[in-house]
Order: sequence, then structure tokens, then C-alpha cells
Amino acid sequence: MKIFYFQAEEWEKGYVSEKLKDHSVTFFNNRLEDNTNLQDDEVEIVSVFVNCHIGKEEMDRFPKLKCIVTRSTGYDHVDIAEATKRGVVVSNVPSYGENTVAEFAFALLLAISRRIYDSFKRIKDTGIFSADGLRGFDLKGKTIGIIGTGKIGKHMIRMSKGFDMNIVAYDAFKDEKAAVELGFTYMTLDELLSASDIISVHAPYLPSTHHMINLENVAKIKRGAVLINTARGGLIDTAAIVLALKNGTLAGAGLDVLEEEGYLIDEDALLLSAHPNIESLKTTLENHYLMEHPCVIITPHNAFNSKEAIERIVLTSIEDIAGFVAGSPKNVVMVK
Repeated sequence: MKIFYFQAEEWEKGYVSEKLKDHSVTFFNNRLEDNTNLQDDEVEIVSVFVNCHIGKEEMDRFPKLKCIVTRSTGYDHVDIAEATKRGVVVSNVPSYGENTVAEFAFALLLAISRRIYDSFKRIKDTGIFSADGLRGFDLKGKTIGIIGTGKIGKHMIRMSKGFDMNIVAYDAFKDEKAAVELGFTYMTLDELLSASDIISVHAPYLPSTHHMINLENVAKIKRGAVLINTARGGLIDTAAIVLALKNGTLAGAGLDVLEEEGYLIDEDALLLSAHPNIESLKTTLENHYLMEHPCVIITPHNAFNSKEAIERIVLTSIEDIAGFVAGSPKNVVMVK
């Protein structure tokens, strides 16, 4: 089969080529949308990364497309309904790094709770070796609210136990067995927001989870709480984060994902658009506010990015492709 593989790192090319040596694999260093004139009447499988949008327009470029393999757990960047309508199978990587992402979320939390970035920046910028004004807070005894108790959320719960934290959780689909085994309590989302000293978001991004935290419920957050998001930017209304920081509801935030983060990579695409989206412009400006805020740490969607996790992602994606070719698709994403 003819395969297009986008955003390939150099080491991947030889590895993937060897594993799929019976197929024609063409590698691209950049995203599908960066190749605006790319069309192919023969390609049957496309492999994309998490920040590569593929919808109707992109699928139209490949009339024989049969399978999309996304090298990610999340798949909101793929139009699943359009793919299903066309009979195109979509496969993802359902589990590659529950520990990887949870570790990163805790790294963000510790960086905020113990003022690690501020401490480093003082030494780096001024050479002053002083702890004045850099007092943090302990995690022991604090209540952490986990939004989403899938594999990553559960790993976050186990880590929180190691810090002697109290754990509450919200999930639309409760795992009561896990709650007993891991020792946490389910609450409604509003109850969790009110009870938690730290809120860590690990939910999937779906139409039903869009802006789970928003301008209406952000006021219910416990005053002085810290927000951590390593899931998807669209789970939280950016305007709500800005408001909560301005009025002191949030004492800080650690964000690995942002709404409209694609425009932070390529702002010209937004500014030079013939019909600029006002909401996207507004969110992009709010993102810049967050980037400049002294109590916010922002990282560039990097929670997945460990050596071991990337190797697991690539291997699972190869297995997804091989399974489809063999007539037994794996890790198939269904319309919800």
C-alpha cells in the first residue's frame, strides 16, 4: 500500500521503513496542512501527529484514502464523522504514556508549588543567591481534584497518594472499583472545583467536554487553587482562566496545552486570513496574557515527549497500519 507519513523525525524514517518494507512509505518532515498543494490519487494510508488537522478538505486530496493513523491518544484533530461517512478507518494510540503525561503534570505542579522556575530565573538573570520572596507550599495534606479517571488520571492518583494528598475525582463514567482500590472519592464537577487546592485535568476532548471549566463555573473554584492542564486546551475556556487569575480565584496555573495553540505556532495564518475568526483572535490574545503572567507556567504541548513514550507511539502506529493491511484494524476510533 502507498502510505504518507507526516511529521517524521529522522530516526523514525529508517525504523518505520524497515517495519513496513513491503509498502511504499513517503515521509514528510512537516504537517499535512503545510503541504497545501499536496494531492495523490493512489495513497491509501495517512499517518499524522496530534497537531495535524485532517478533515473533509484534506481527505478530498486523497480519493483512495482508506485509513488514517494518528500517532496520539487524542483524535479531535481528525474529523471522525467525515471519515466514517467515507468508510475510512481511523486508528489511534490509546495507551502510550499514562506515566509519561502524569509525570509531566506533577512536574508542572511542583514547579509552581516550590517556585522552581522563579528560583532558577533569579539566579540566571541576576546572579543573586537568595530565597527571599520564593516561599512555596507543601503538597502533603492538600486536596487534589482529578478531572478524568482514565489511565493517565489513575496514574496521577497513584502519584498523588505518594505525596500524601487527599484525592477527589470527577468523571462522567465512574470507575467505582478503582475508587475503592486507589482510595479516592468521586464528586460532581462543581463539588470538585470547590473542594480542590489543585485541579488537574485529564479528560478527553469531545463535544460534551468542550469548556468543562468555563465562565459560569470558574467562580466555584476554591480561592487560591492551582490549575494544571496537560490534556487539551479546549477543555477550559481561556477567558475563564484569565478571569480567575485576575480576581485571585486561581493562584497559579501550569498549562501544557492552550486553546488555539496552533495559531501560536503560526500567528500569520490567523492575522492574514481573508476572514479572521474573531473568537480565535480573542483567544490568541488571552494566550499571550497567560504567557506573560508571573504565576503561570506554559510549556509547548510537551507532556507526551519522552524517549520511551515516543518509541511506544511509533511502534503502536506501525501495528495499527499492519493490522489494517491484514484486514484486522486495531485501536479503531468510533464516532461518539
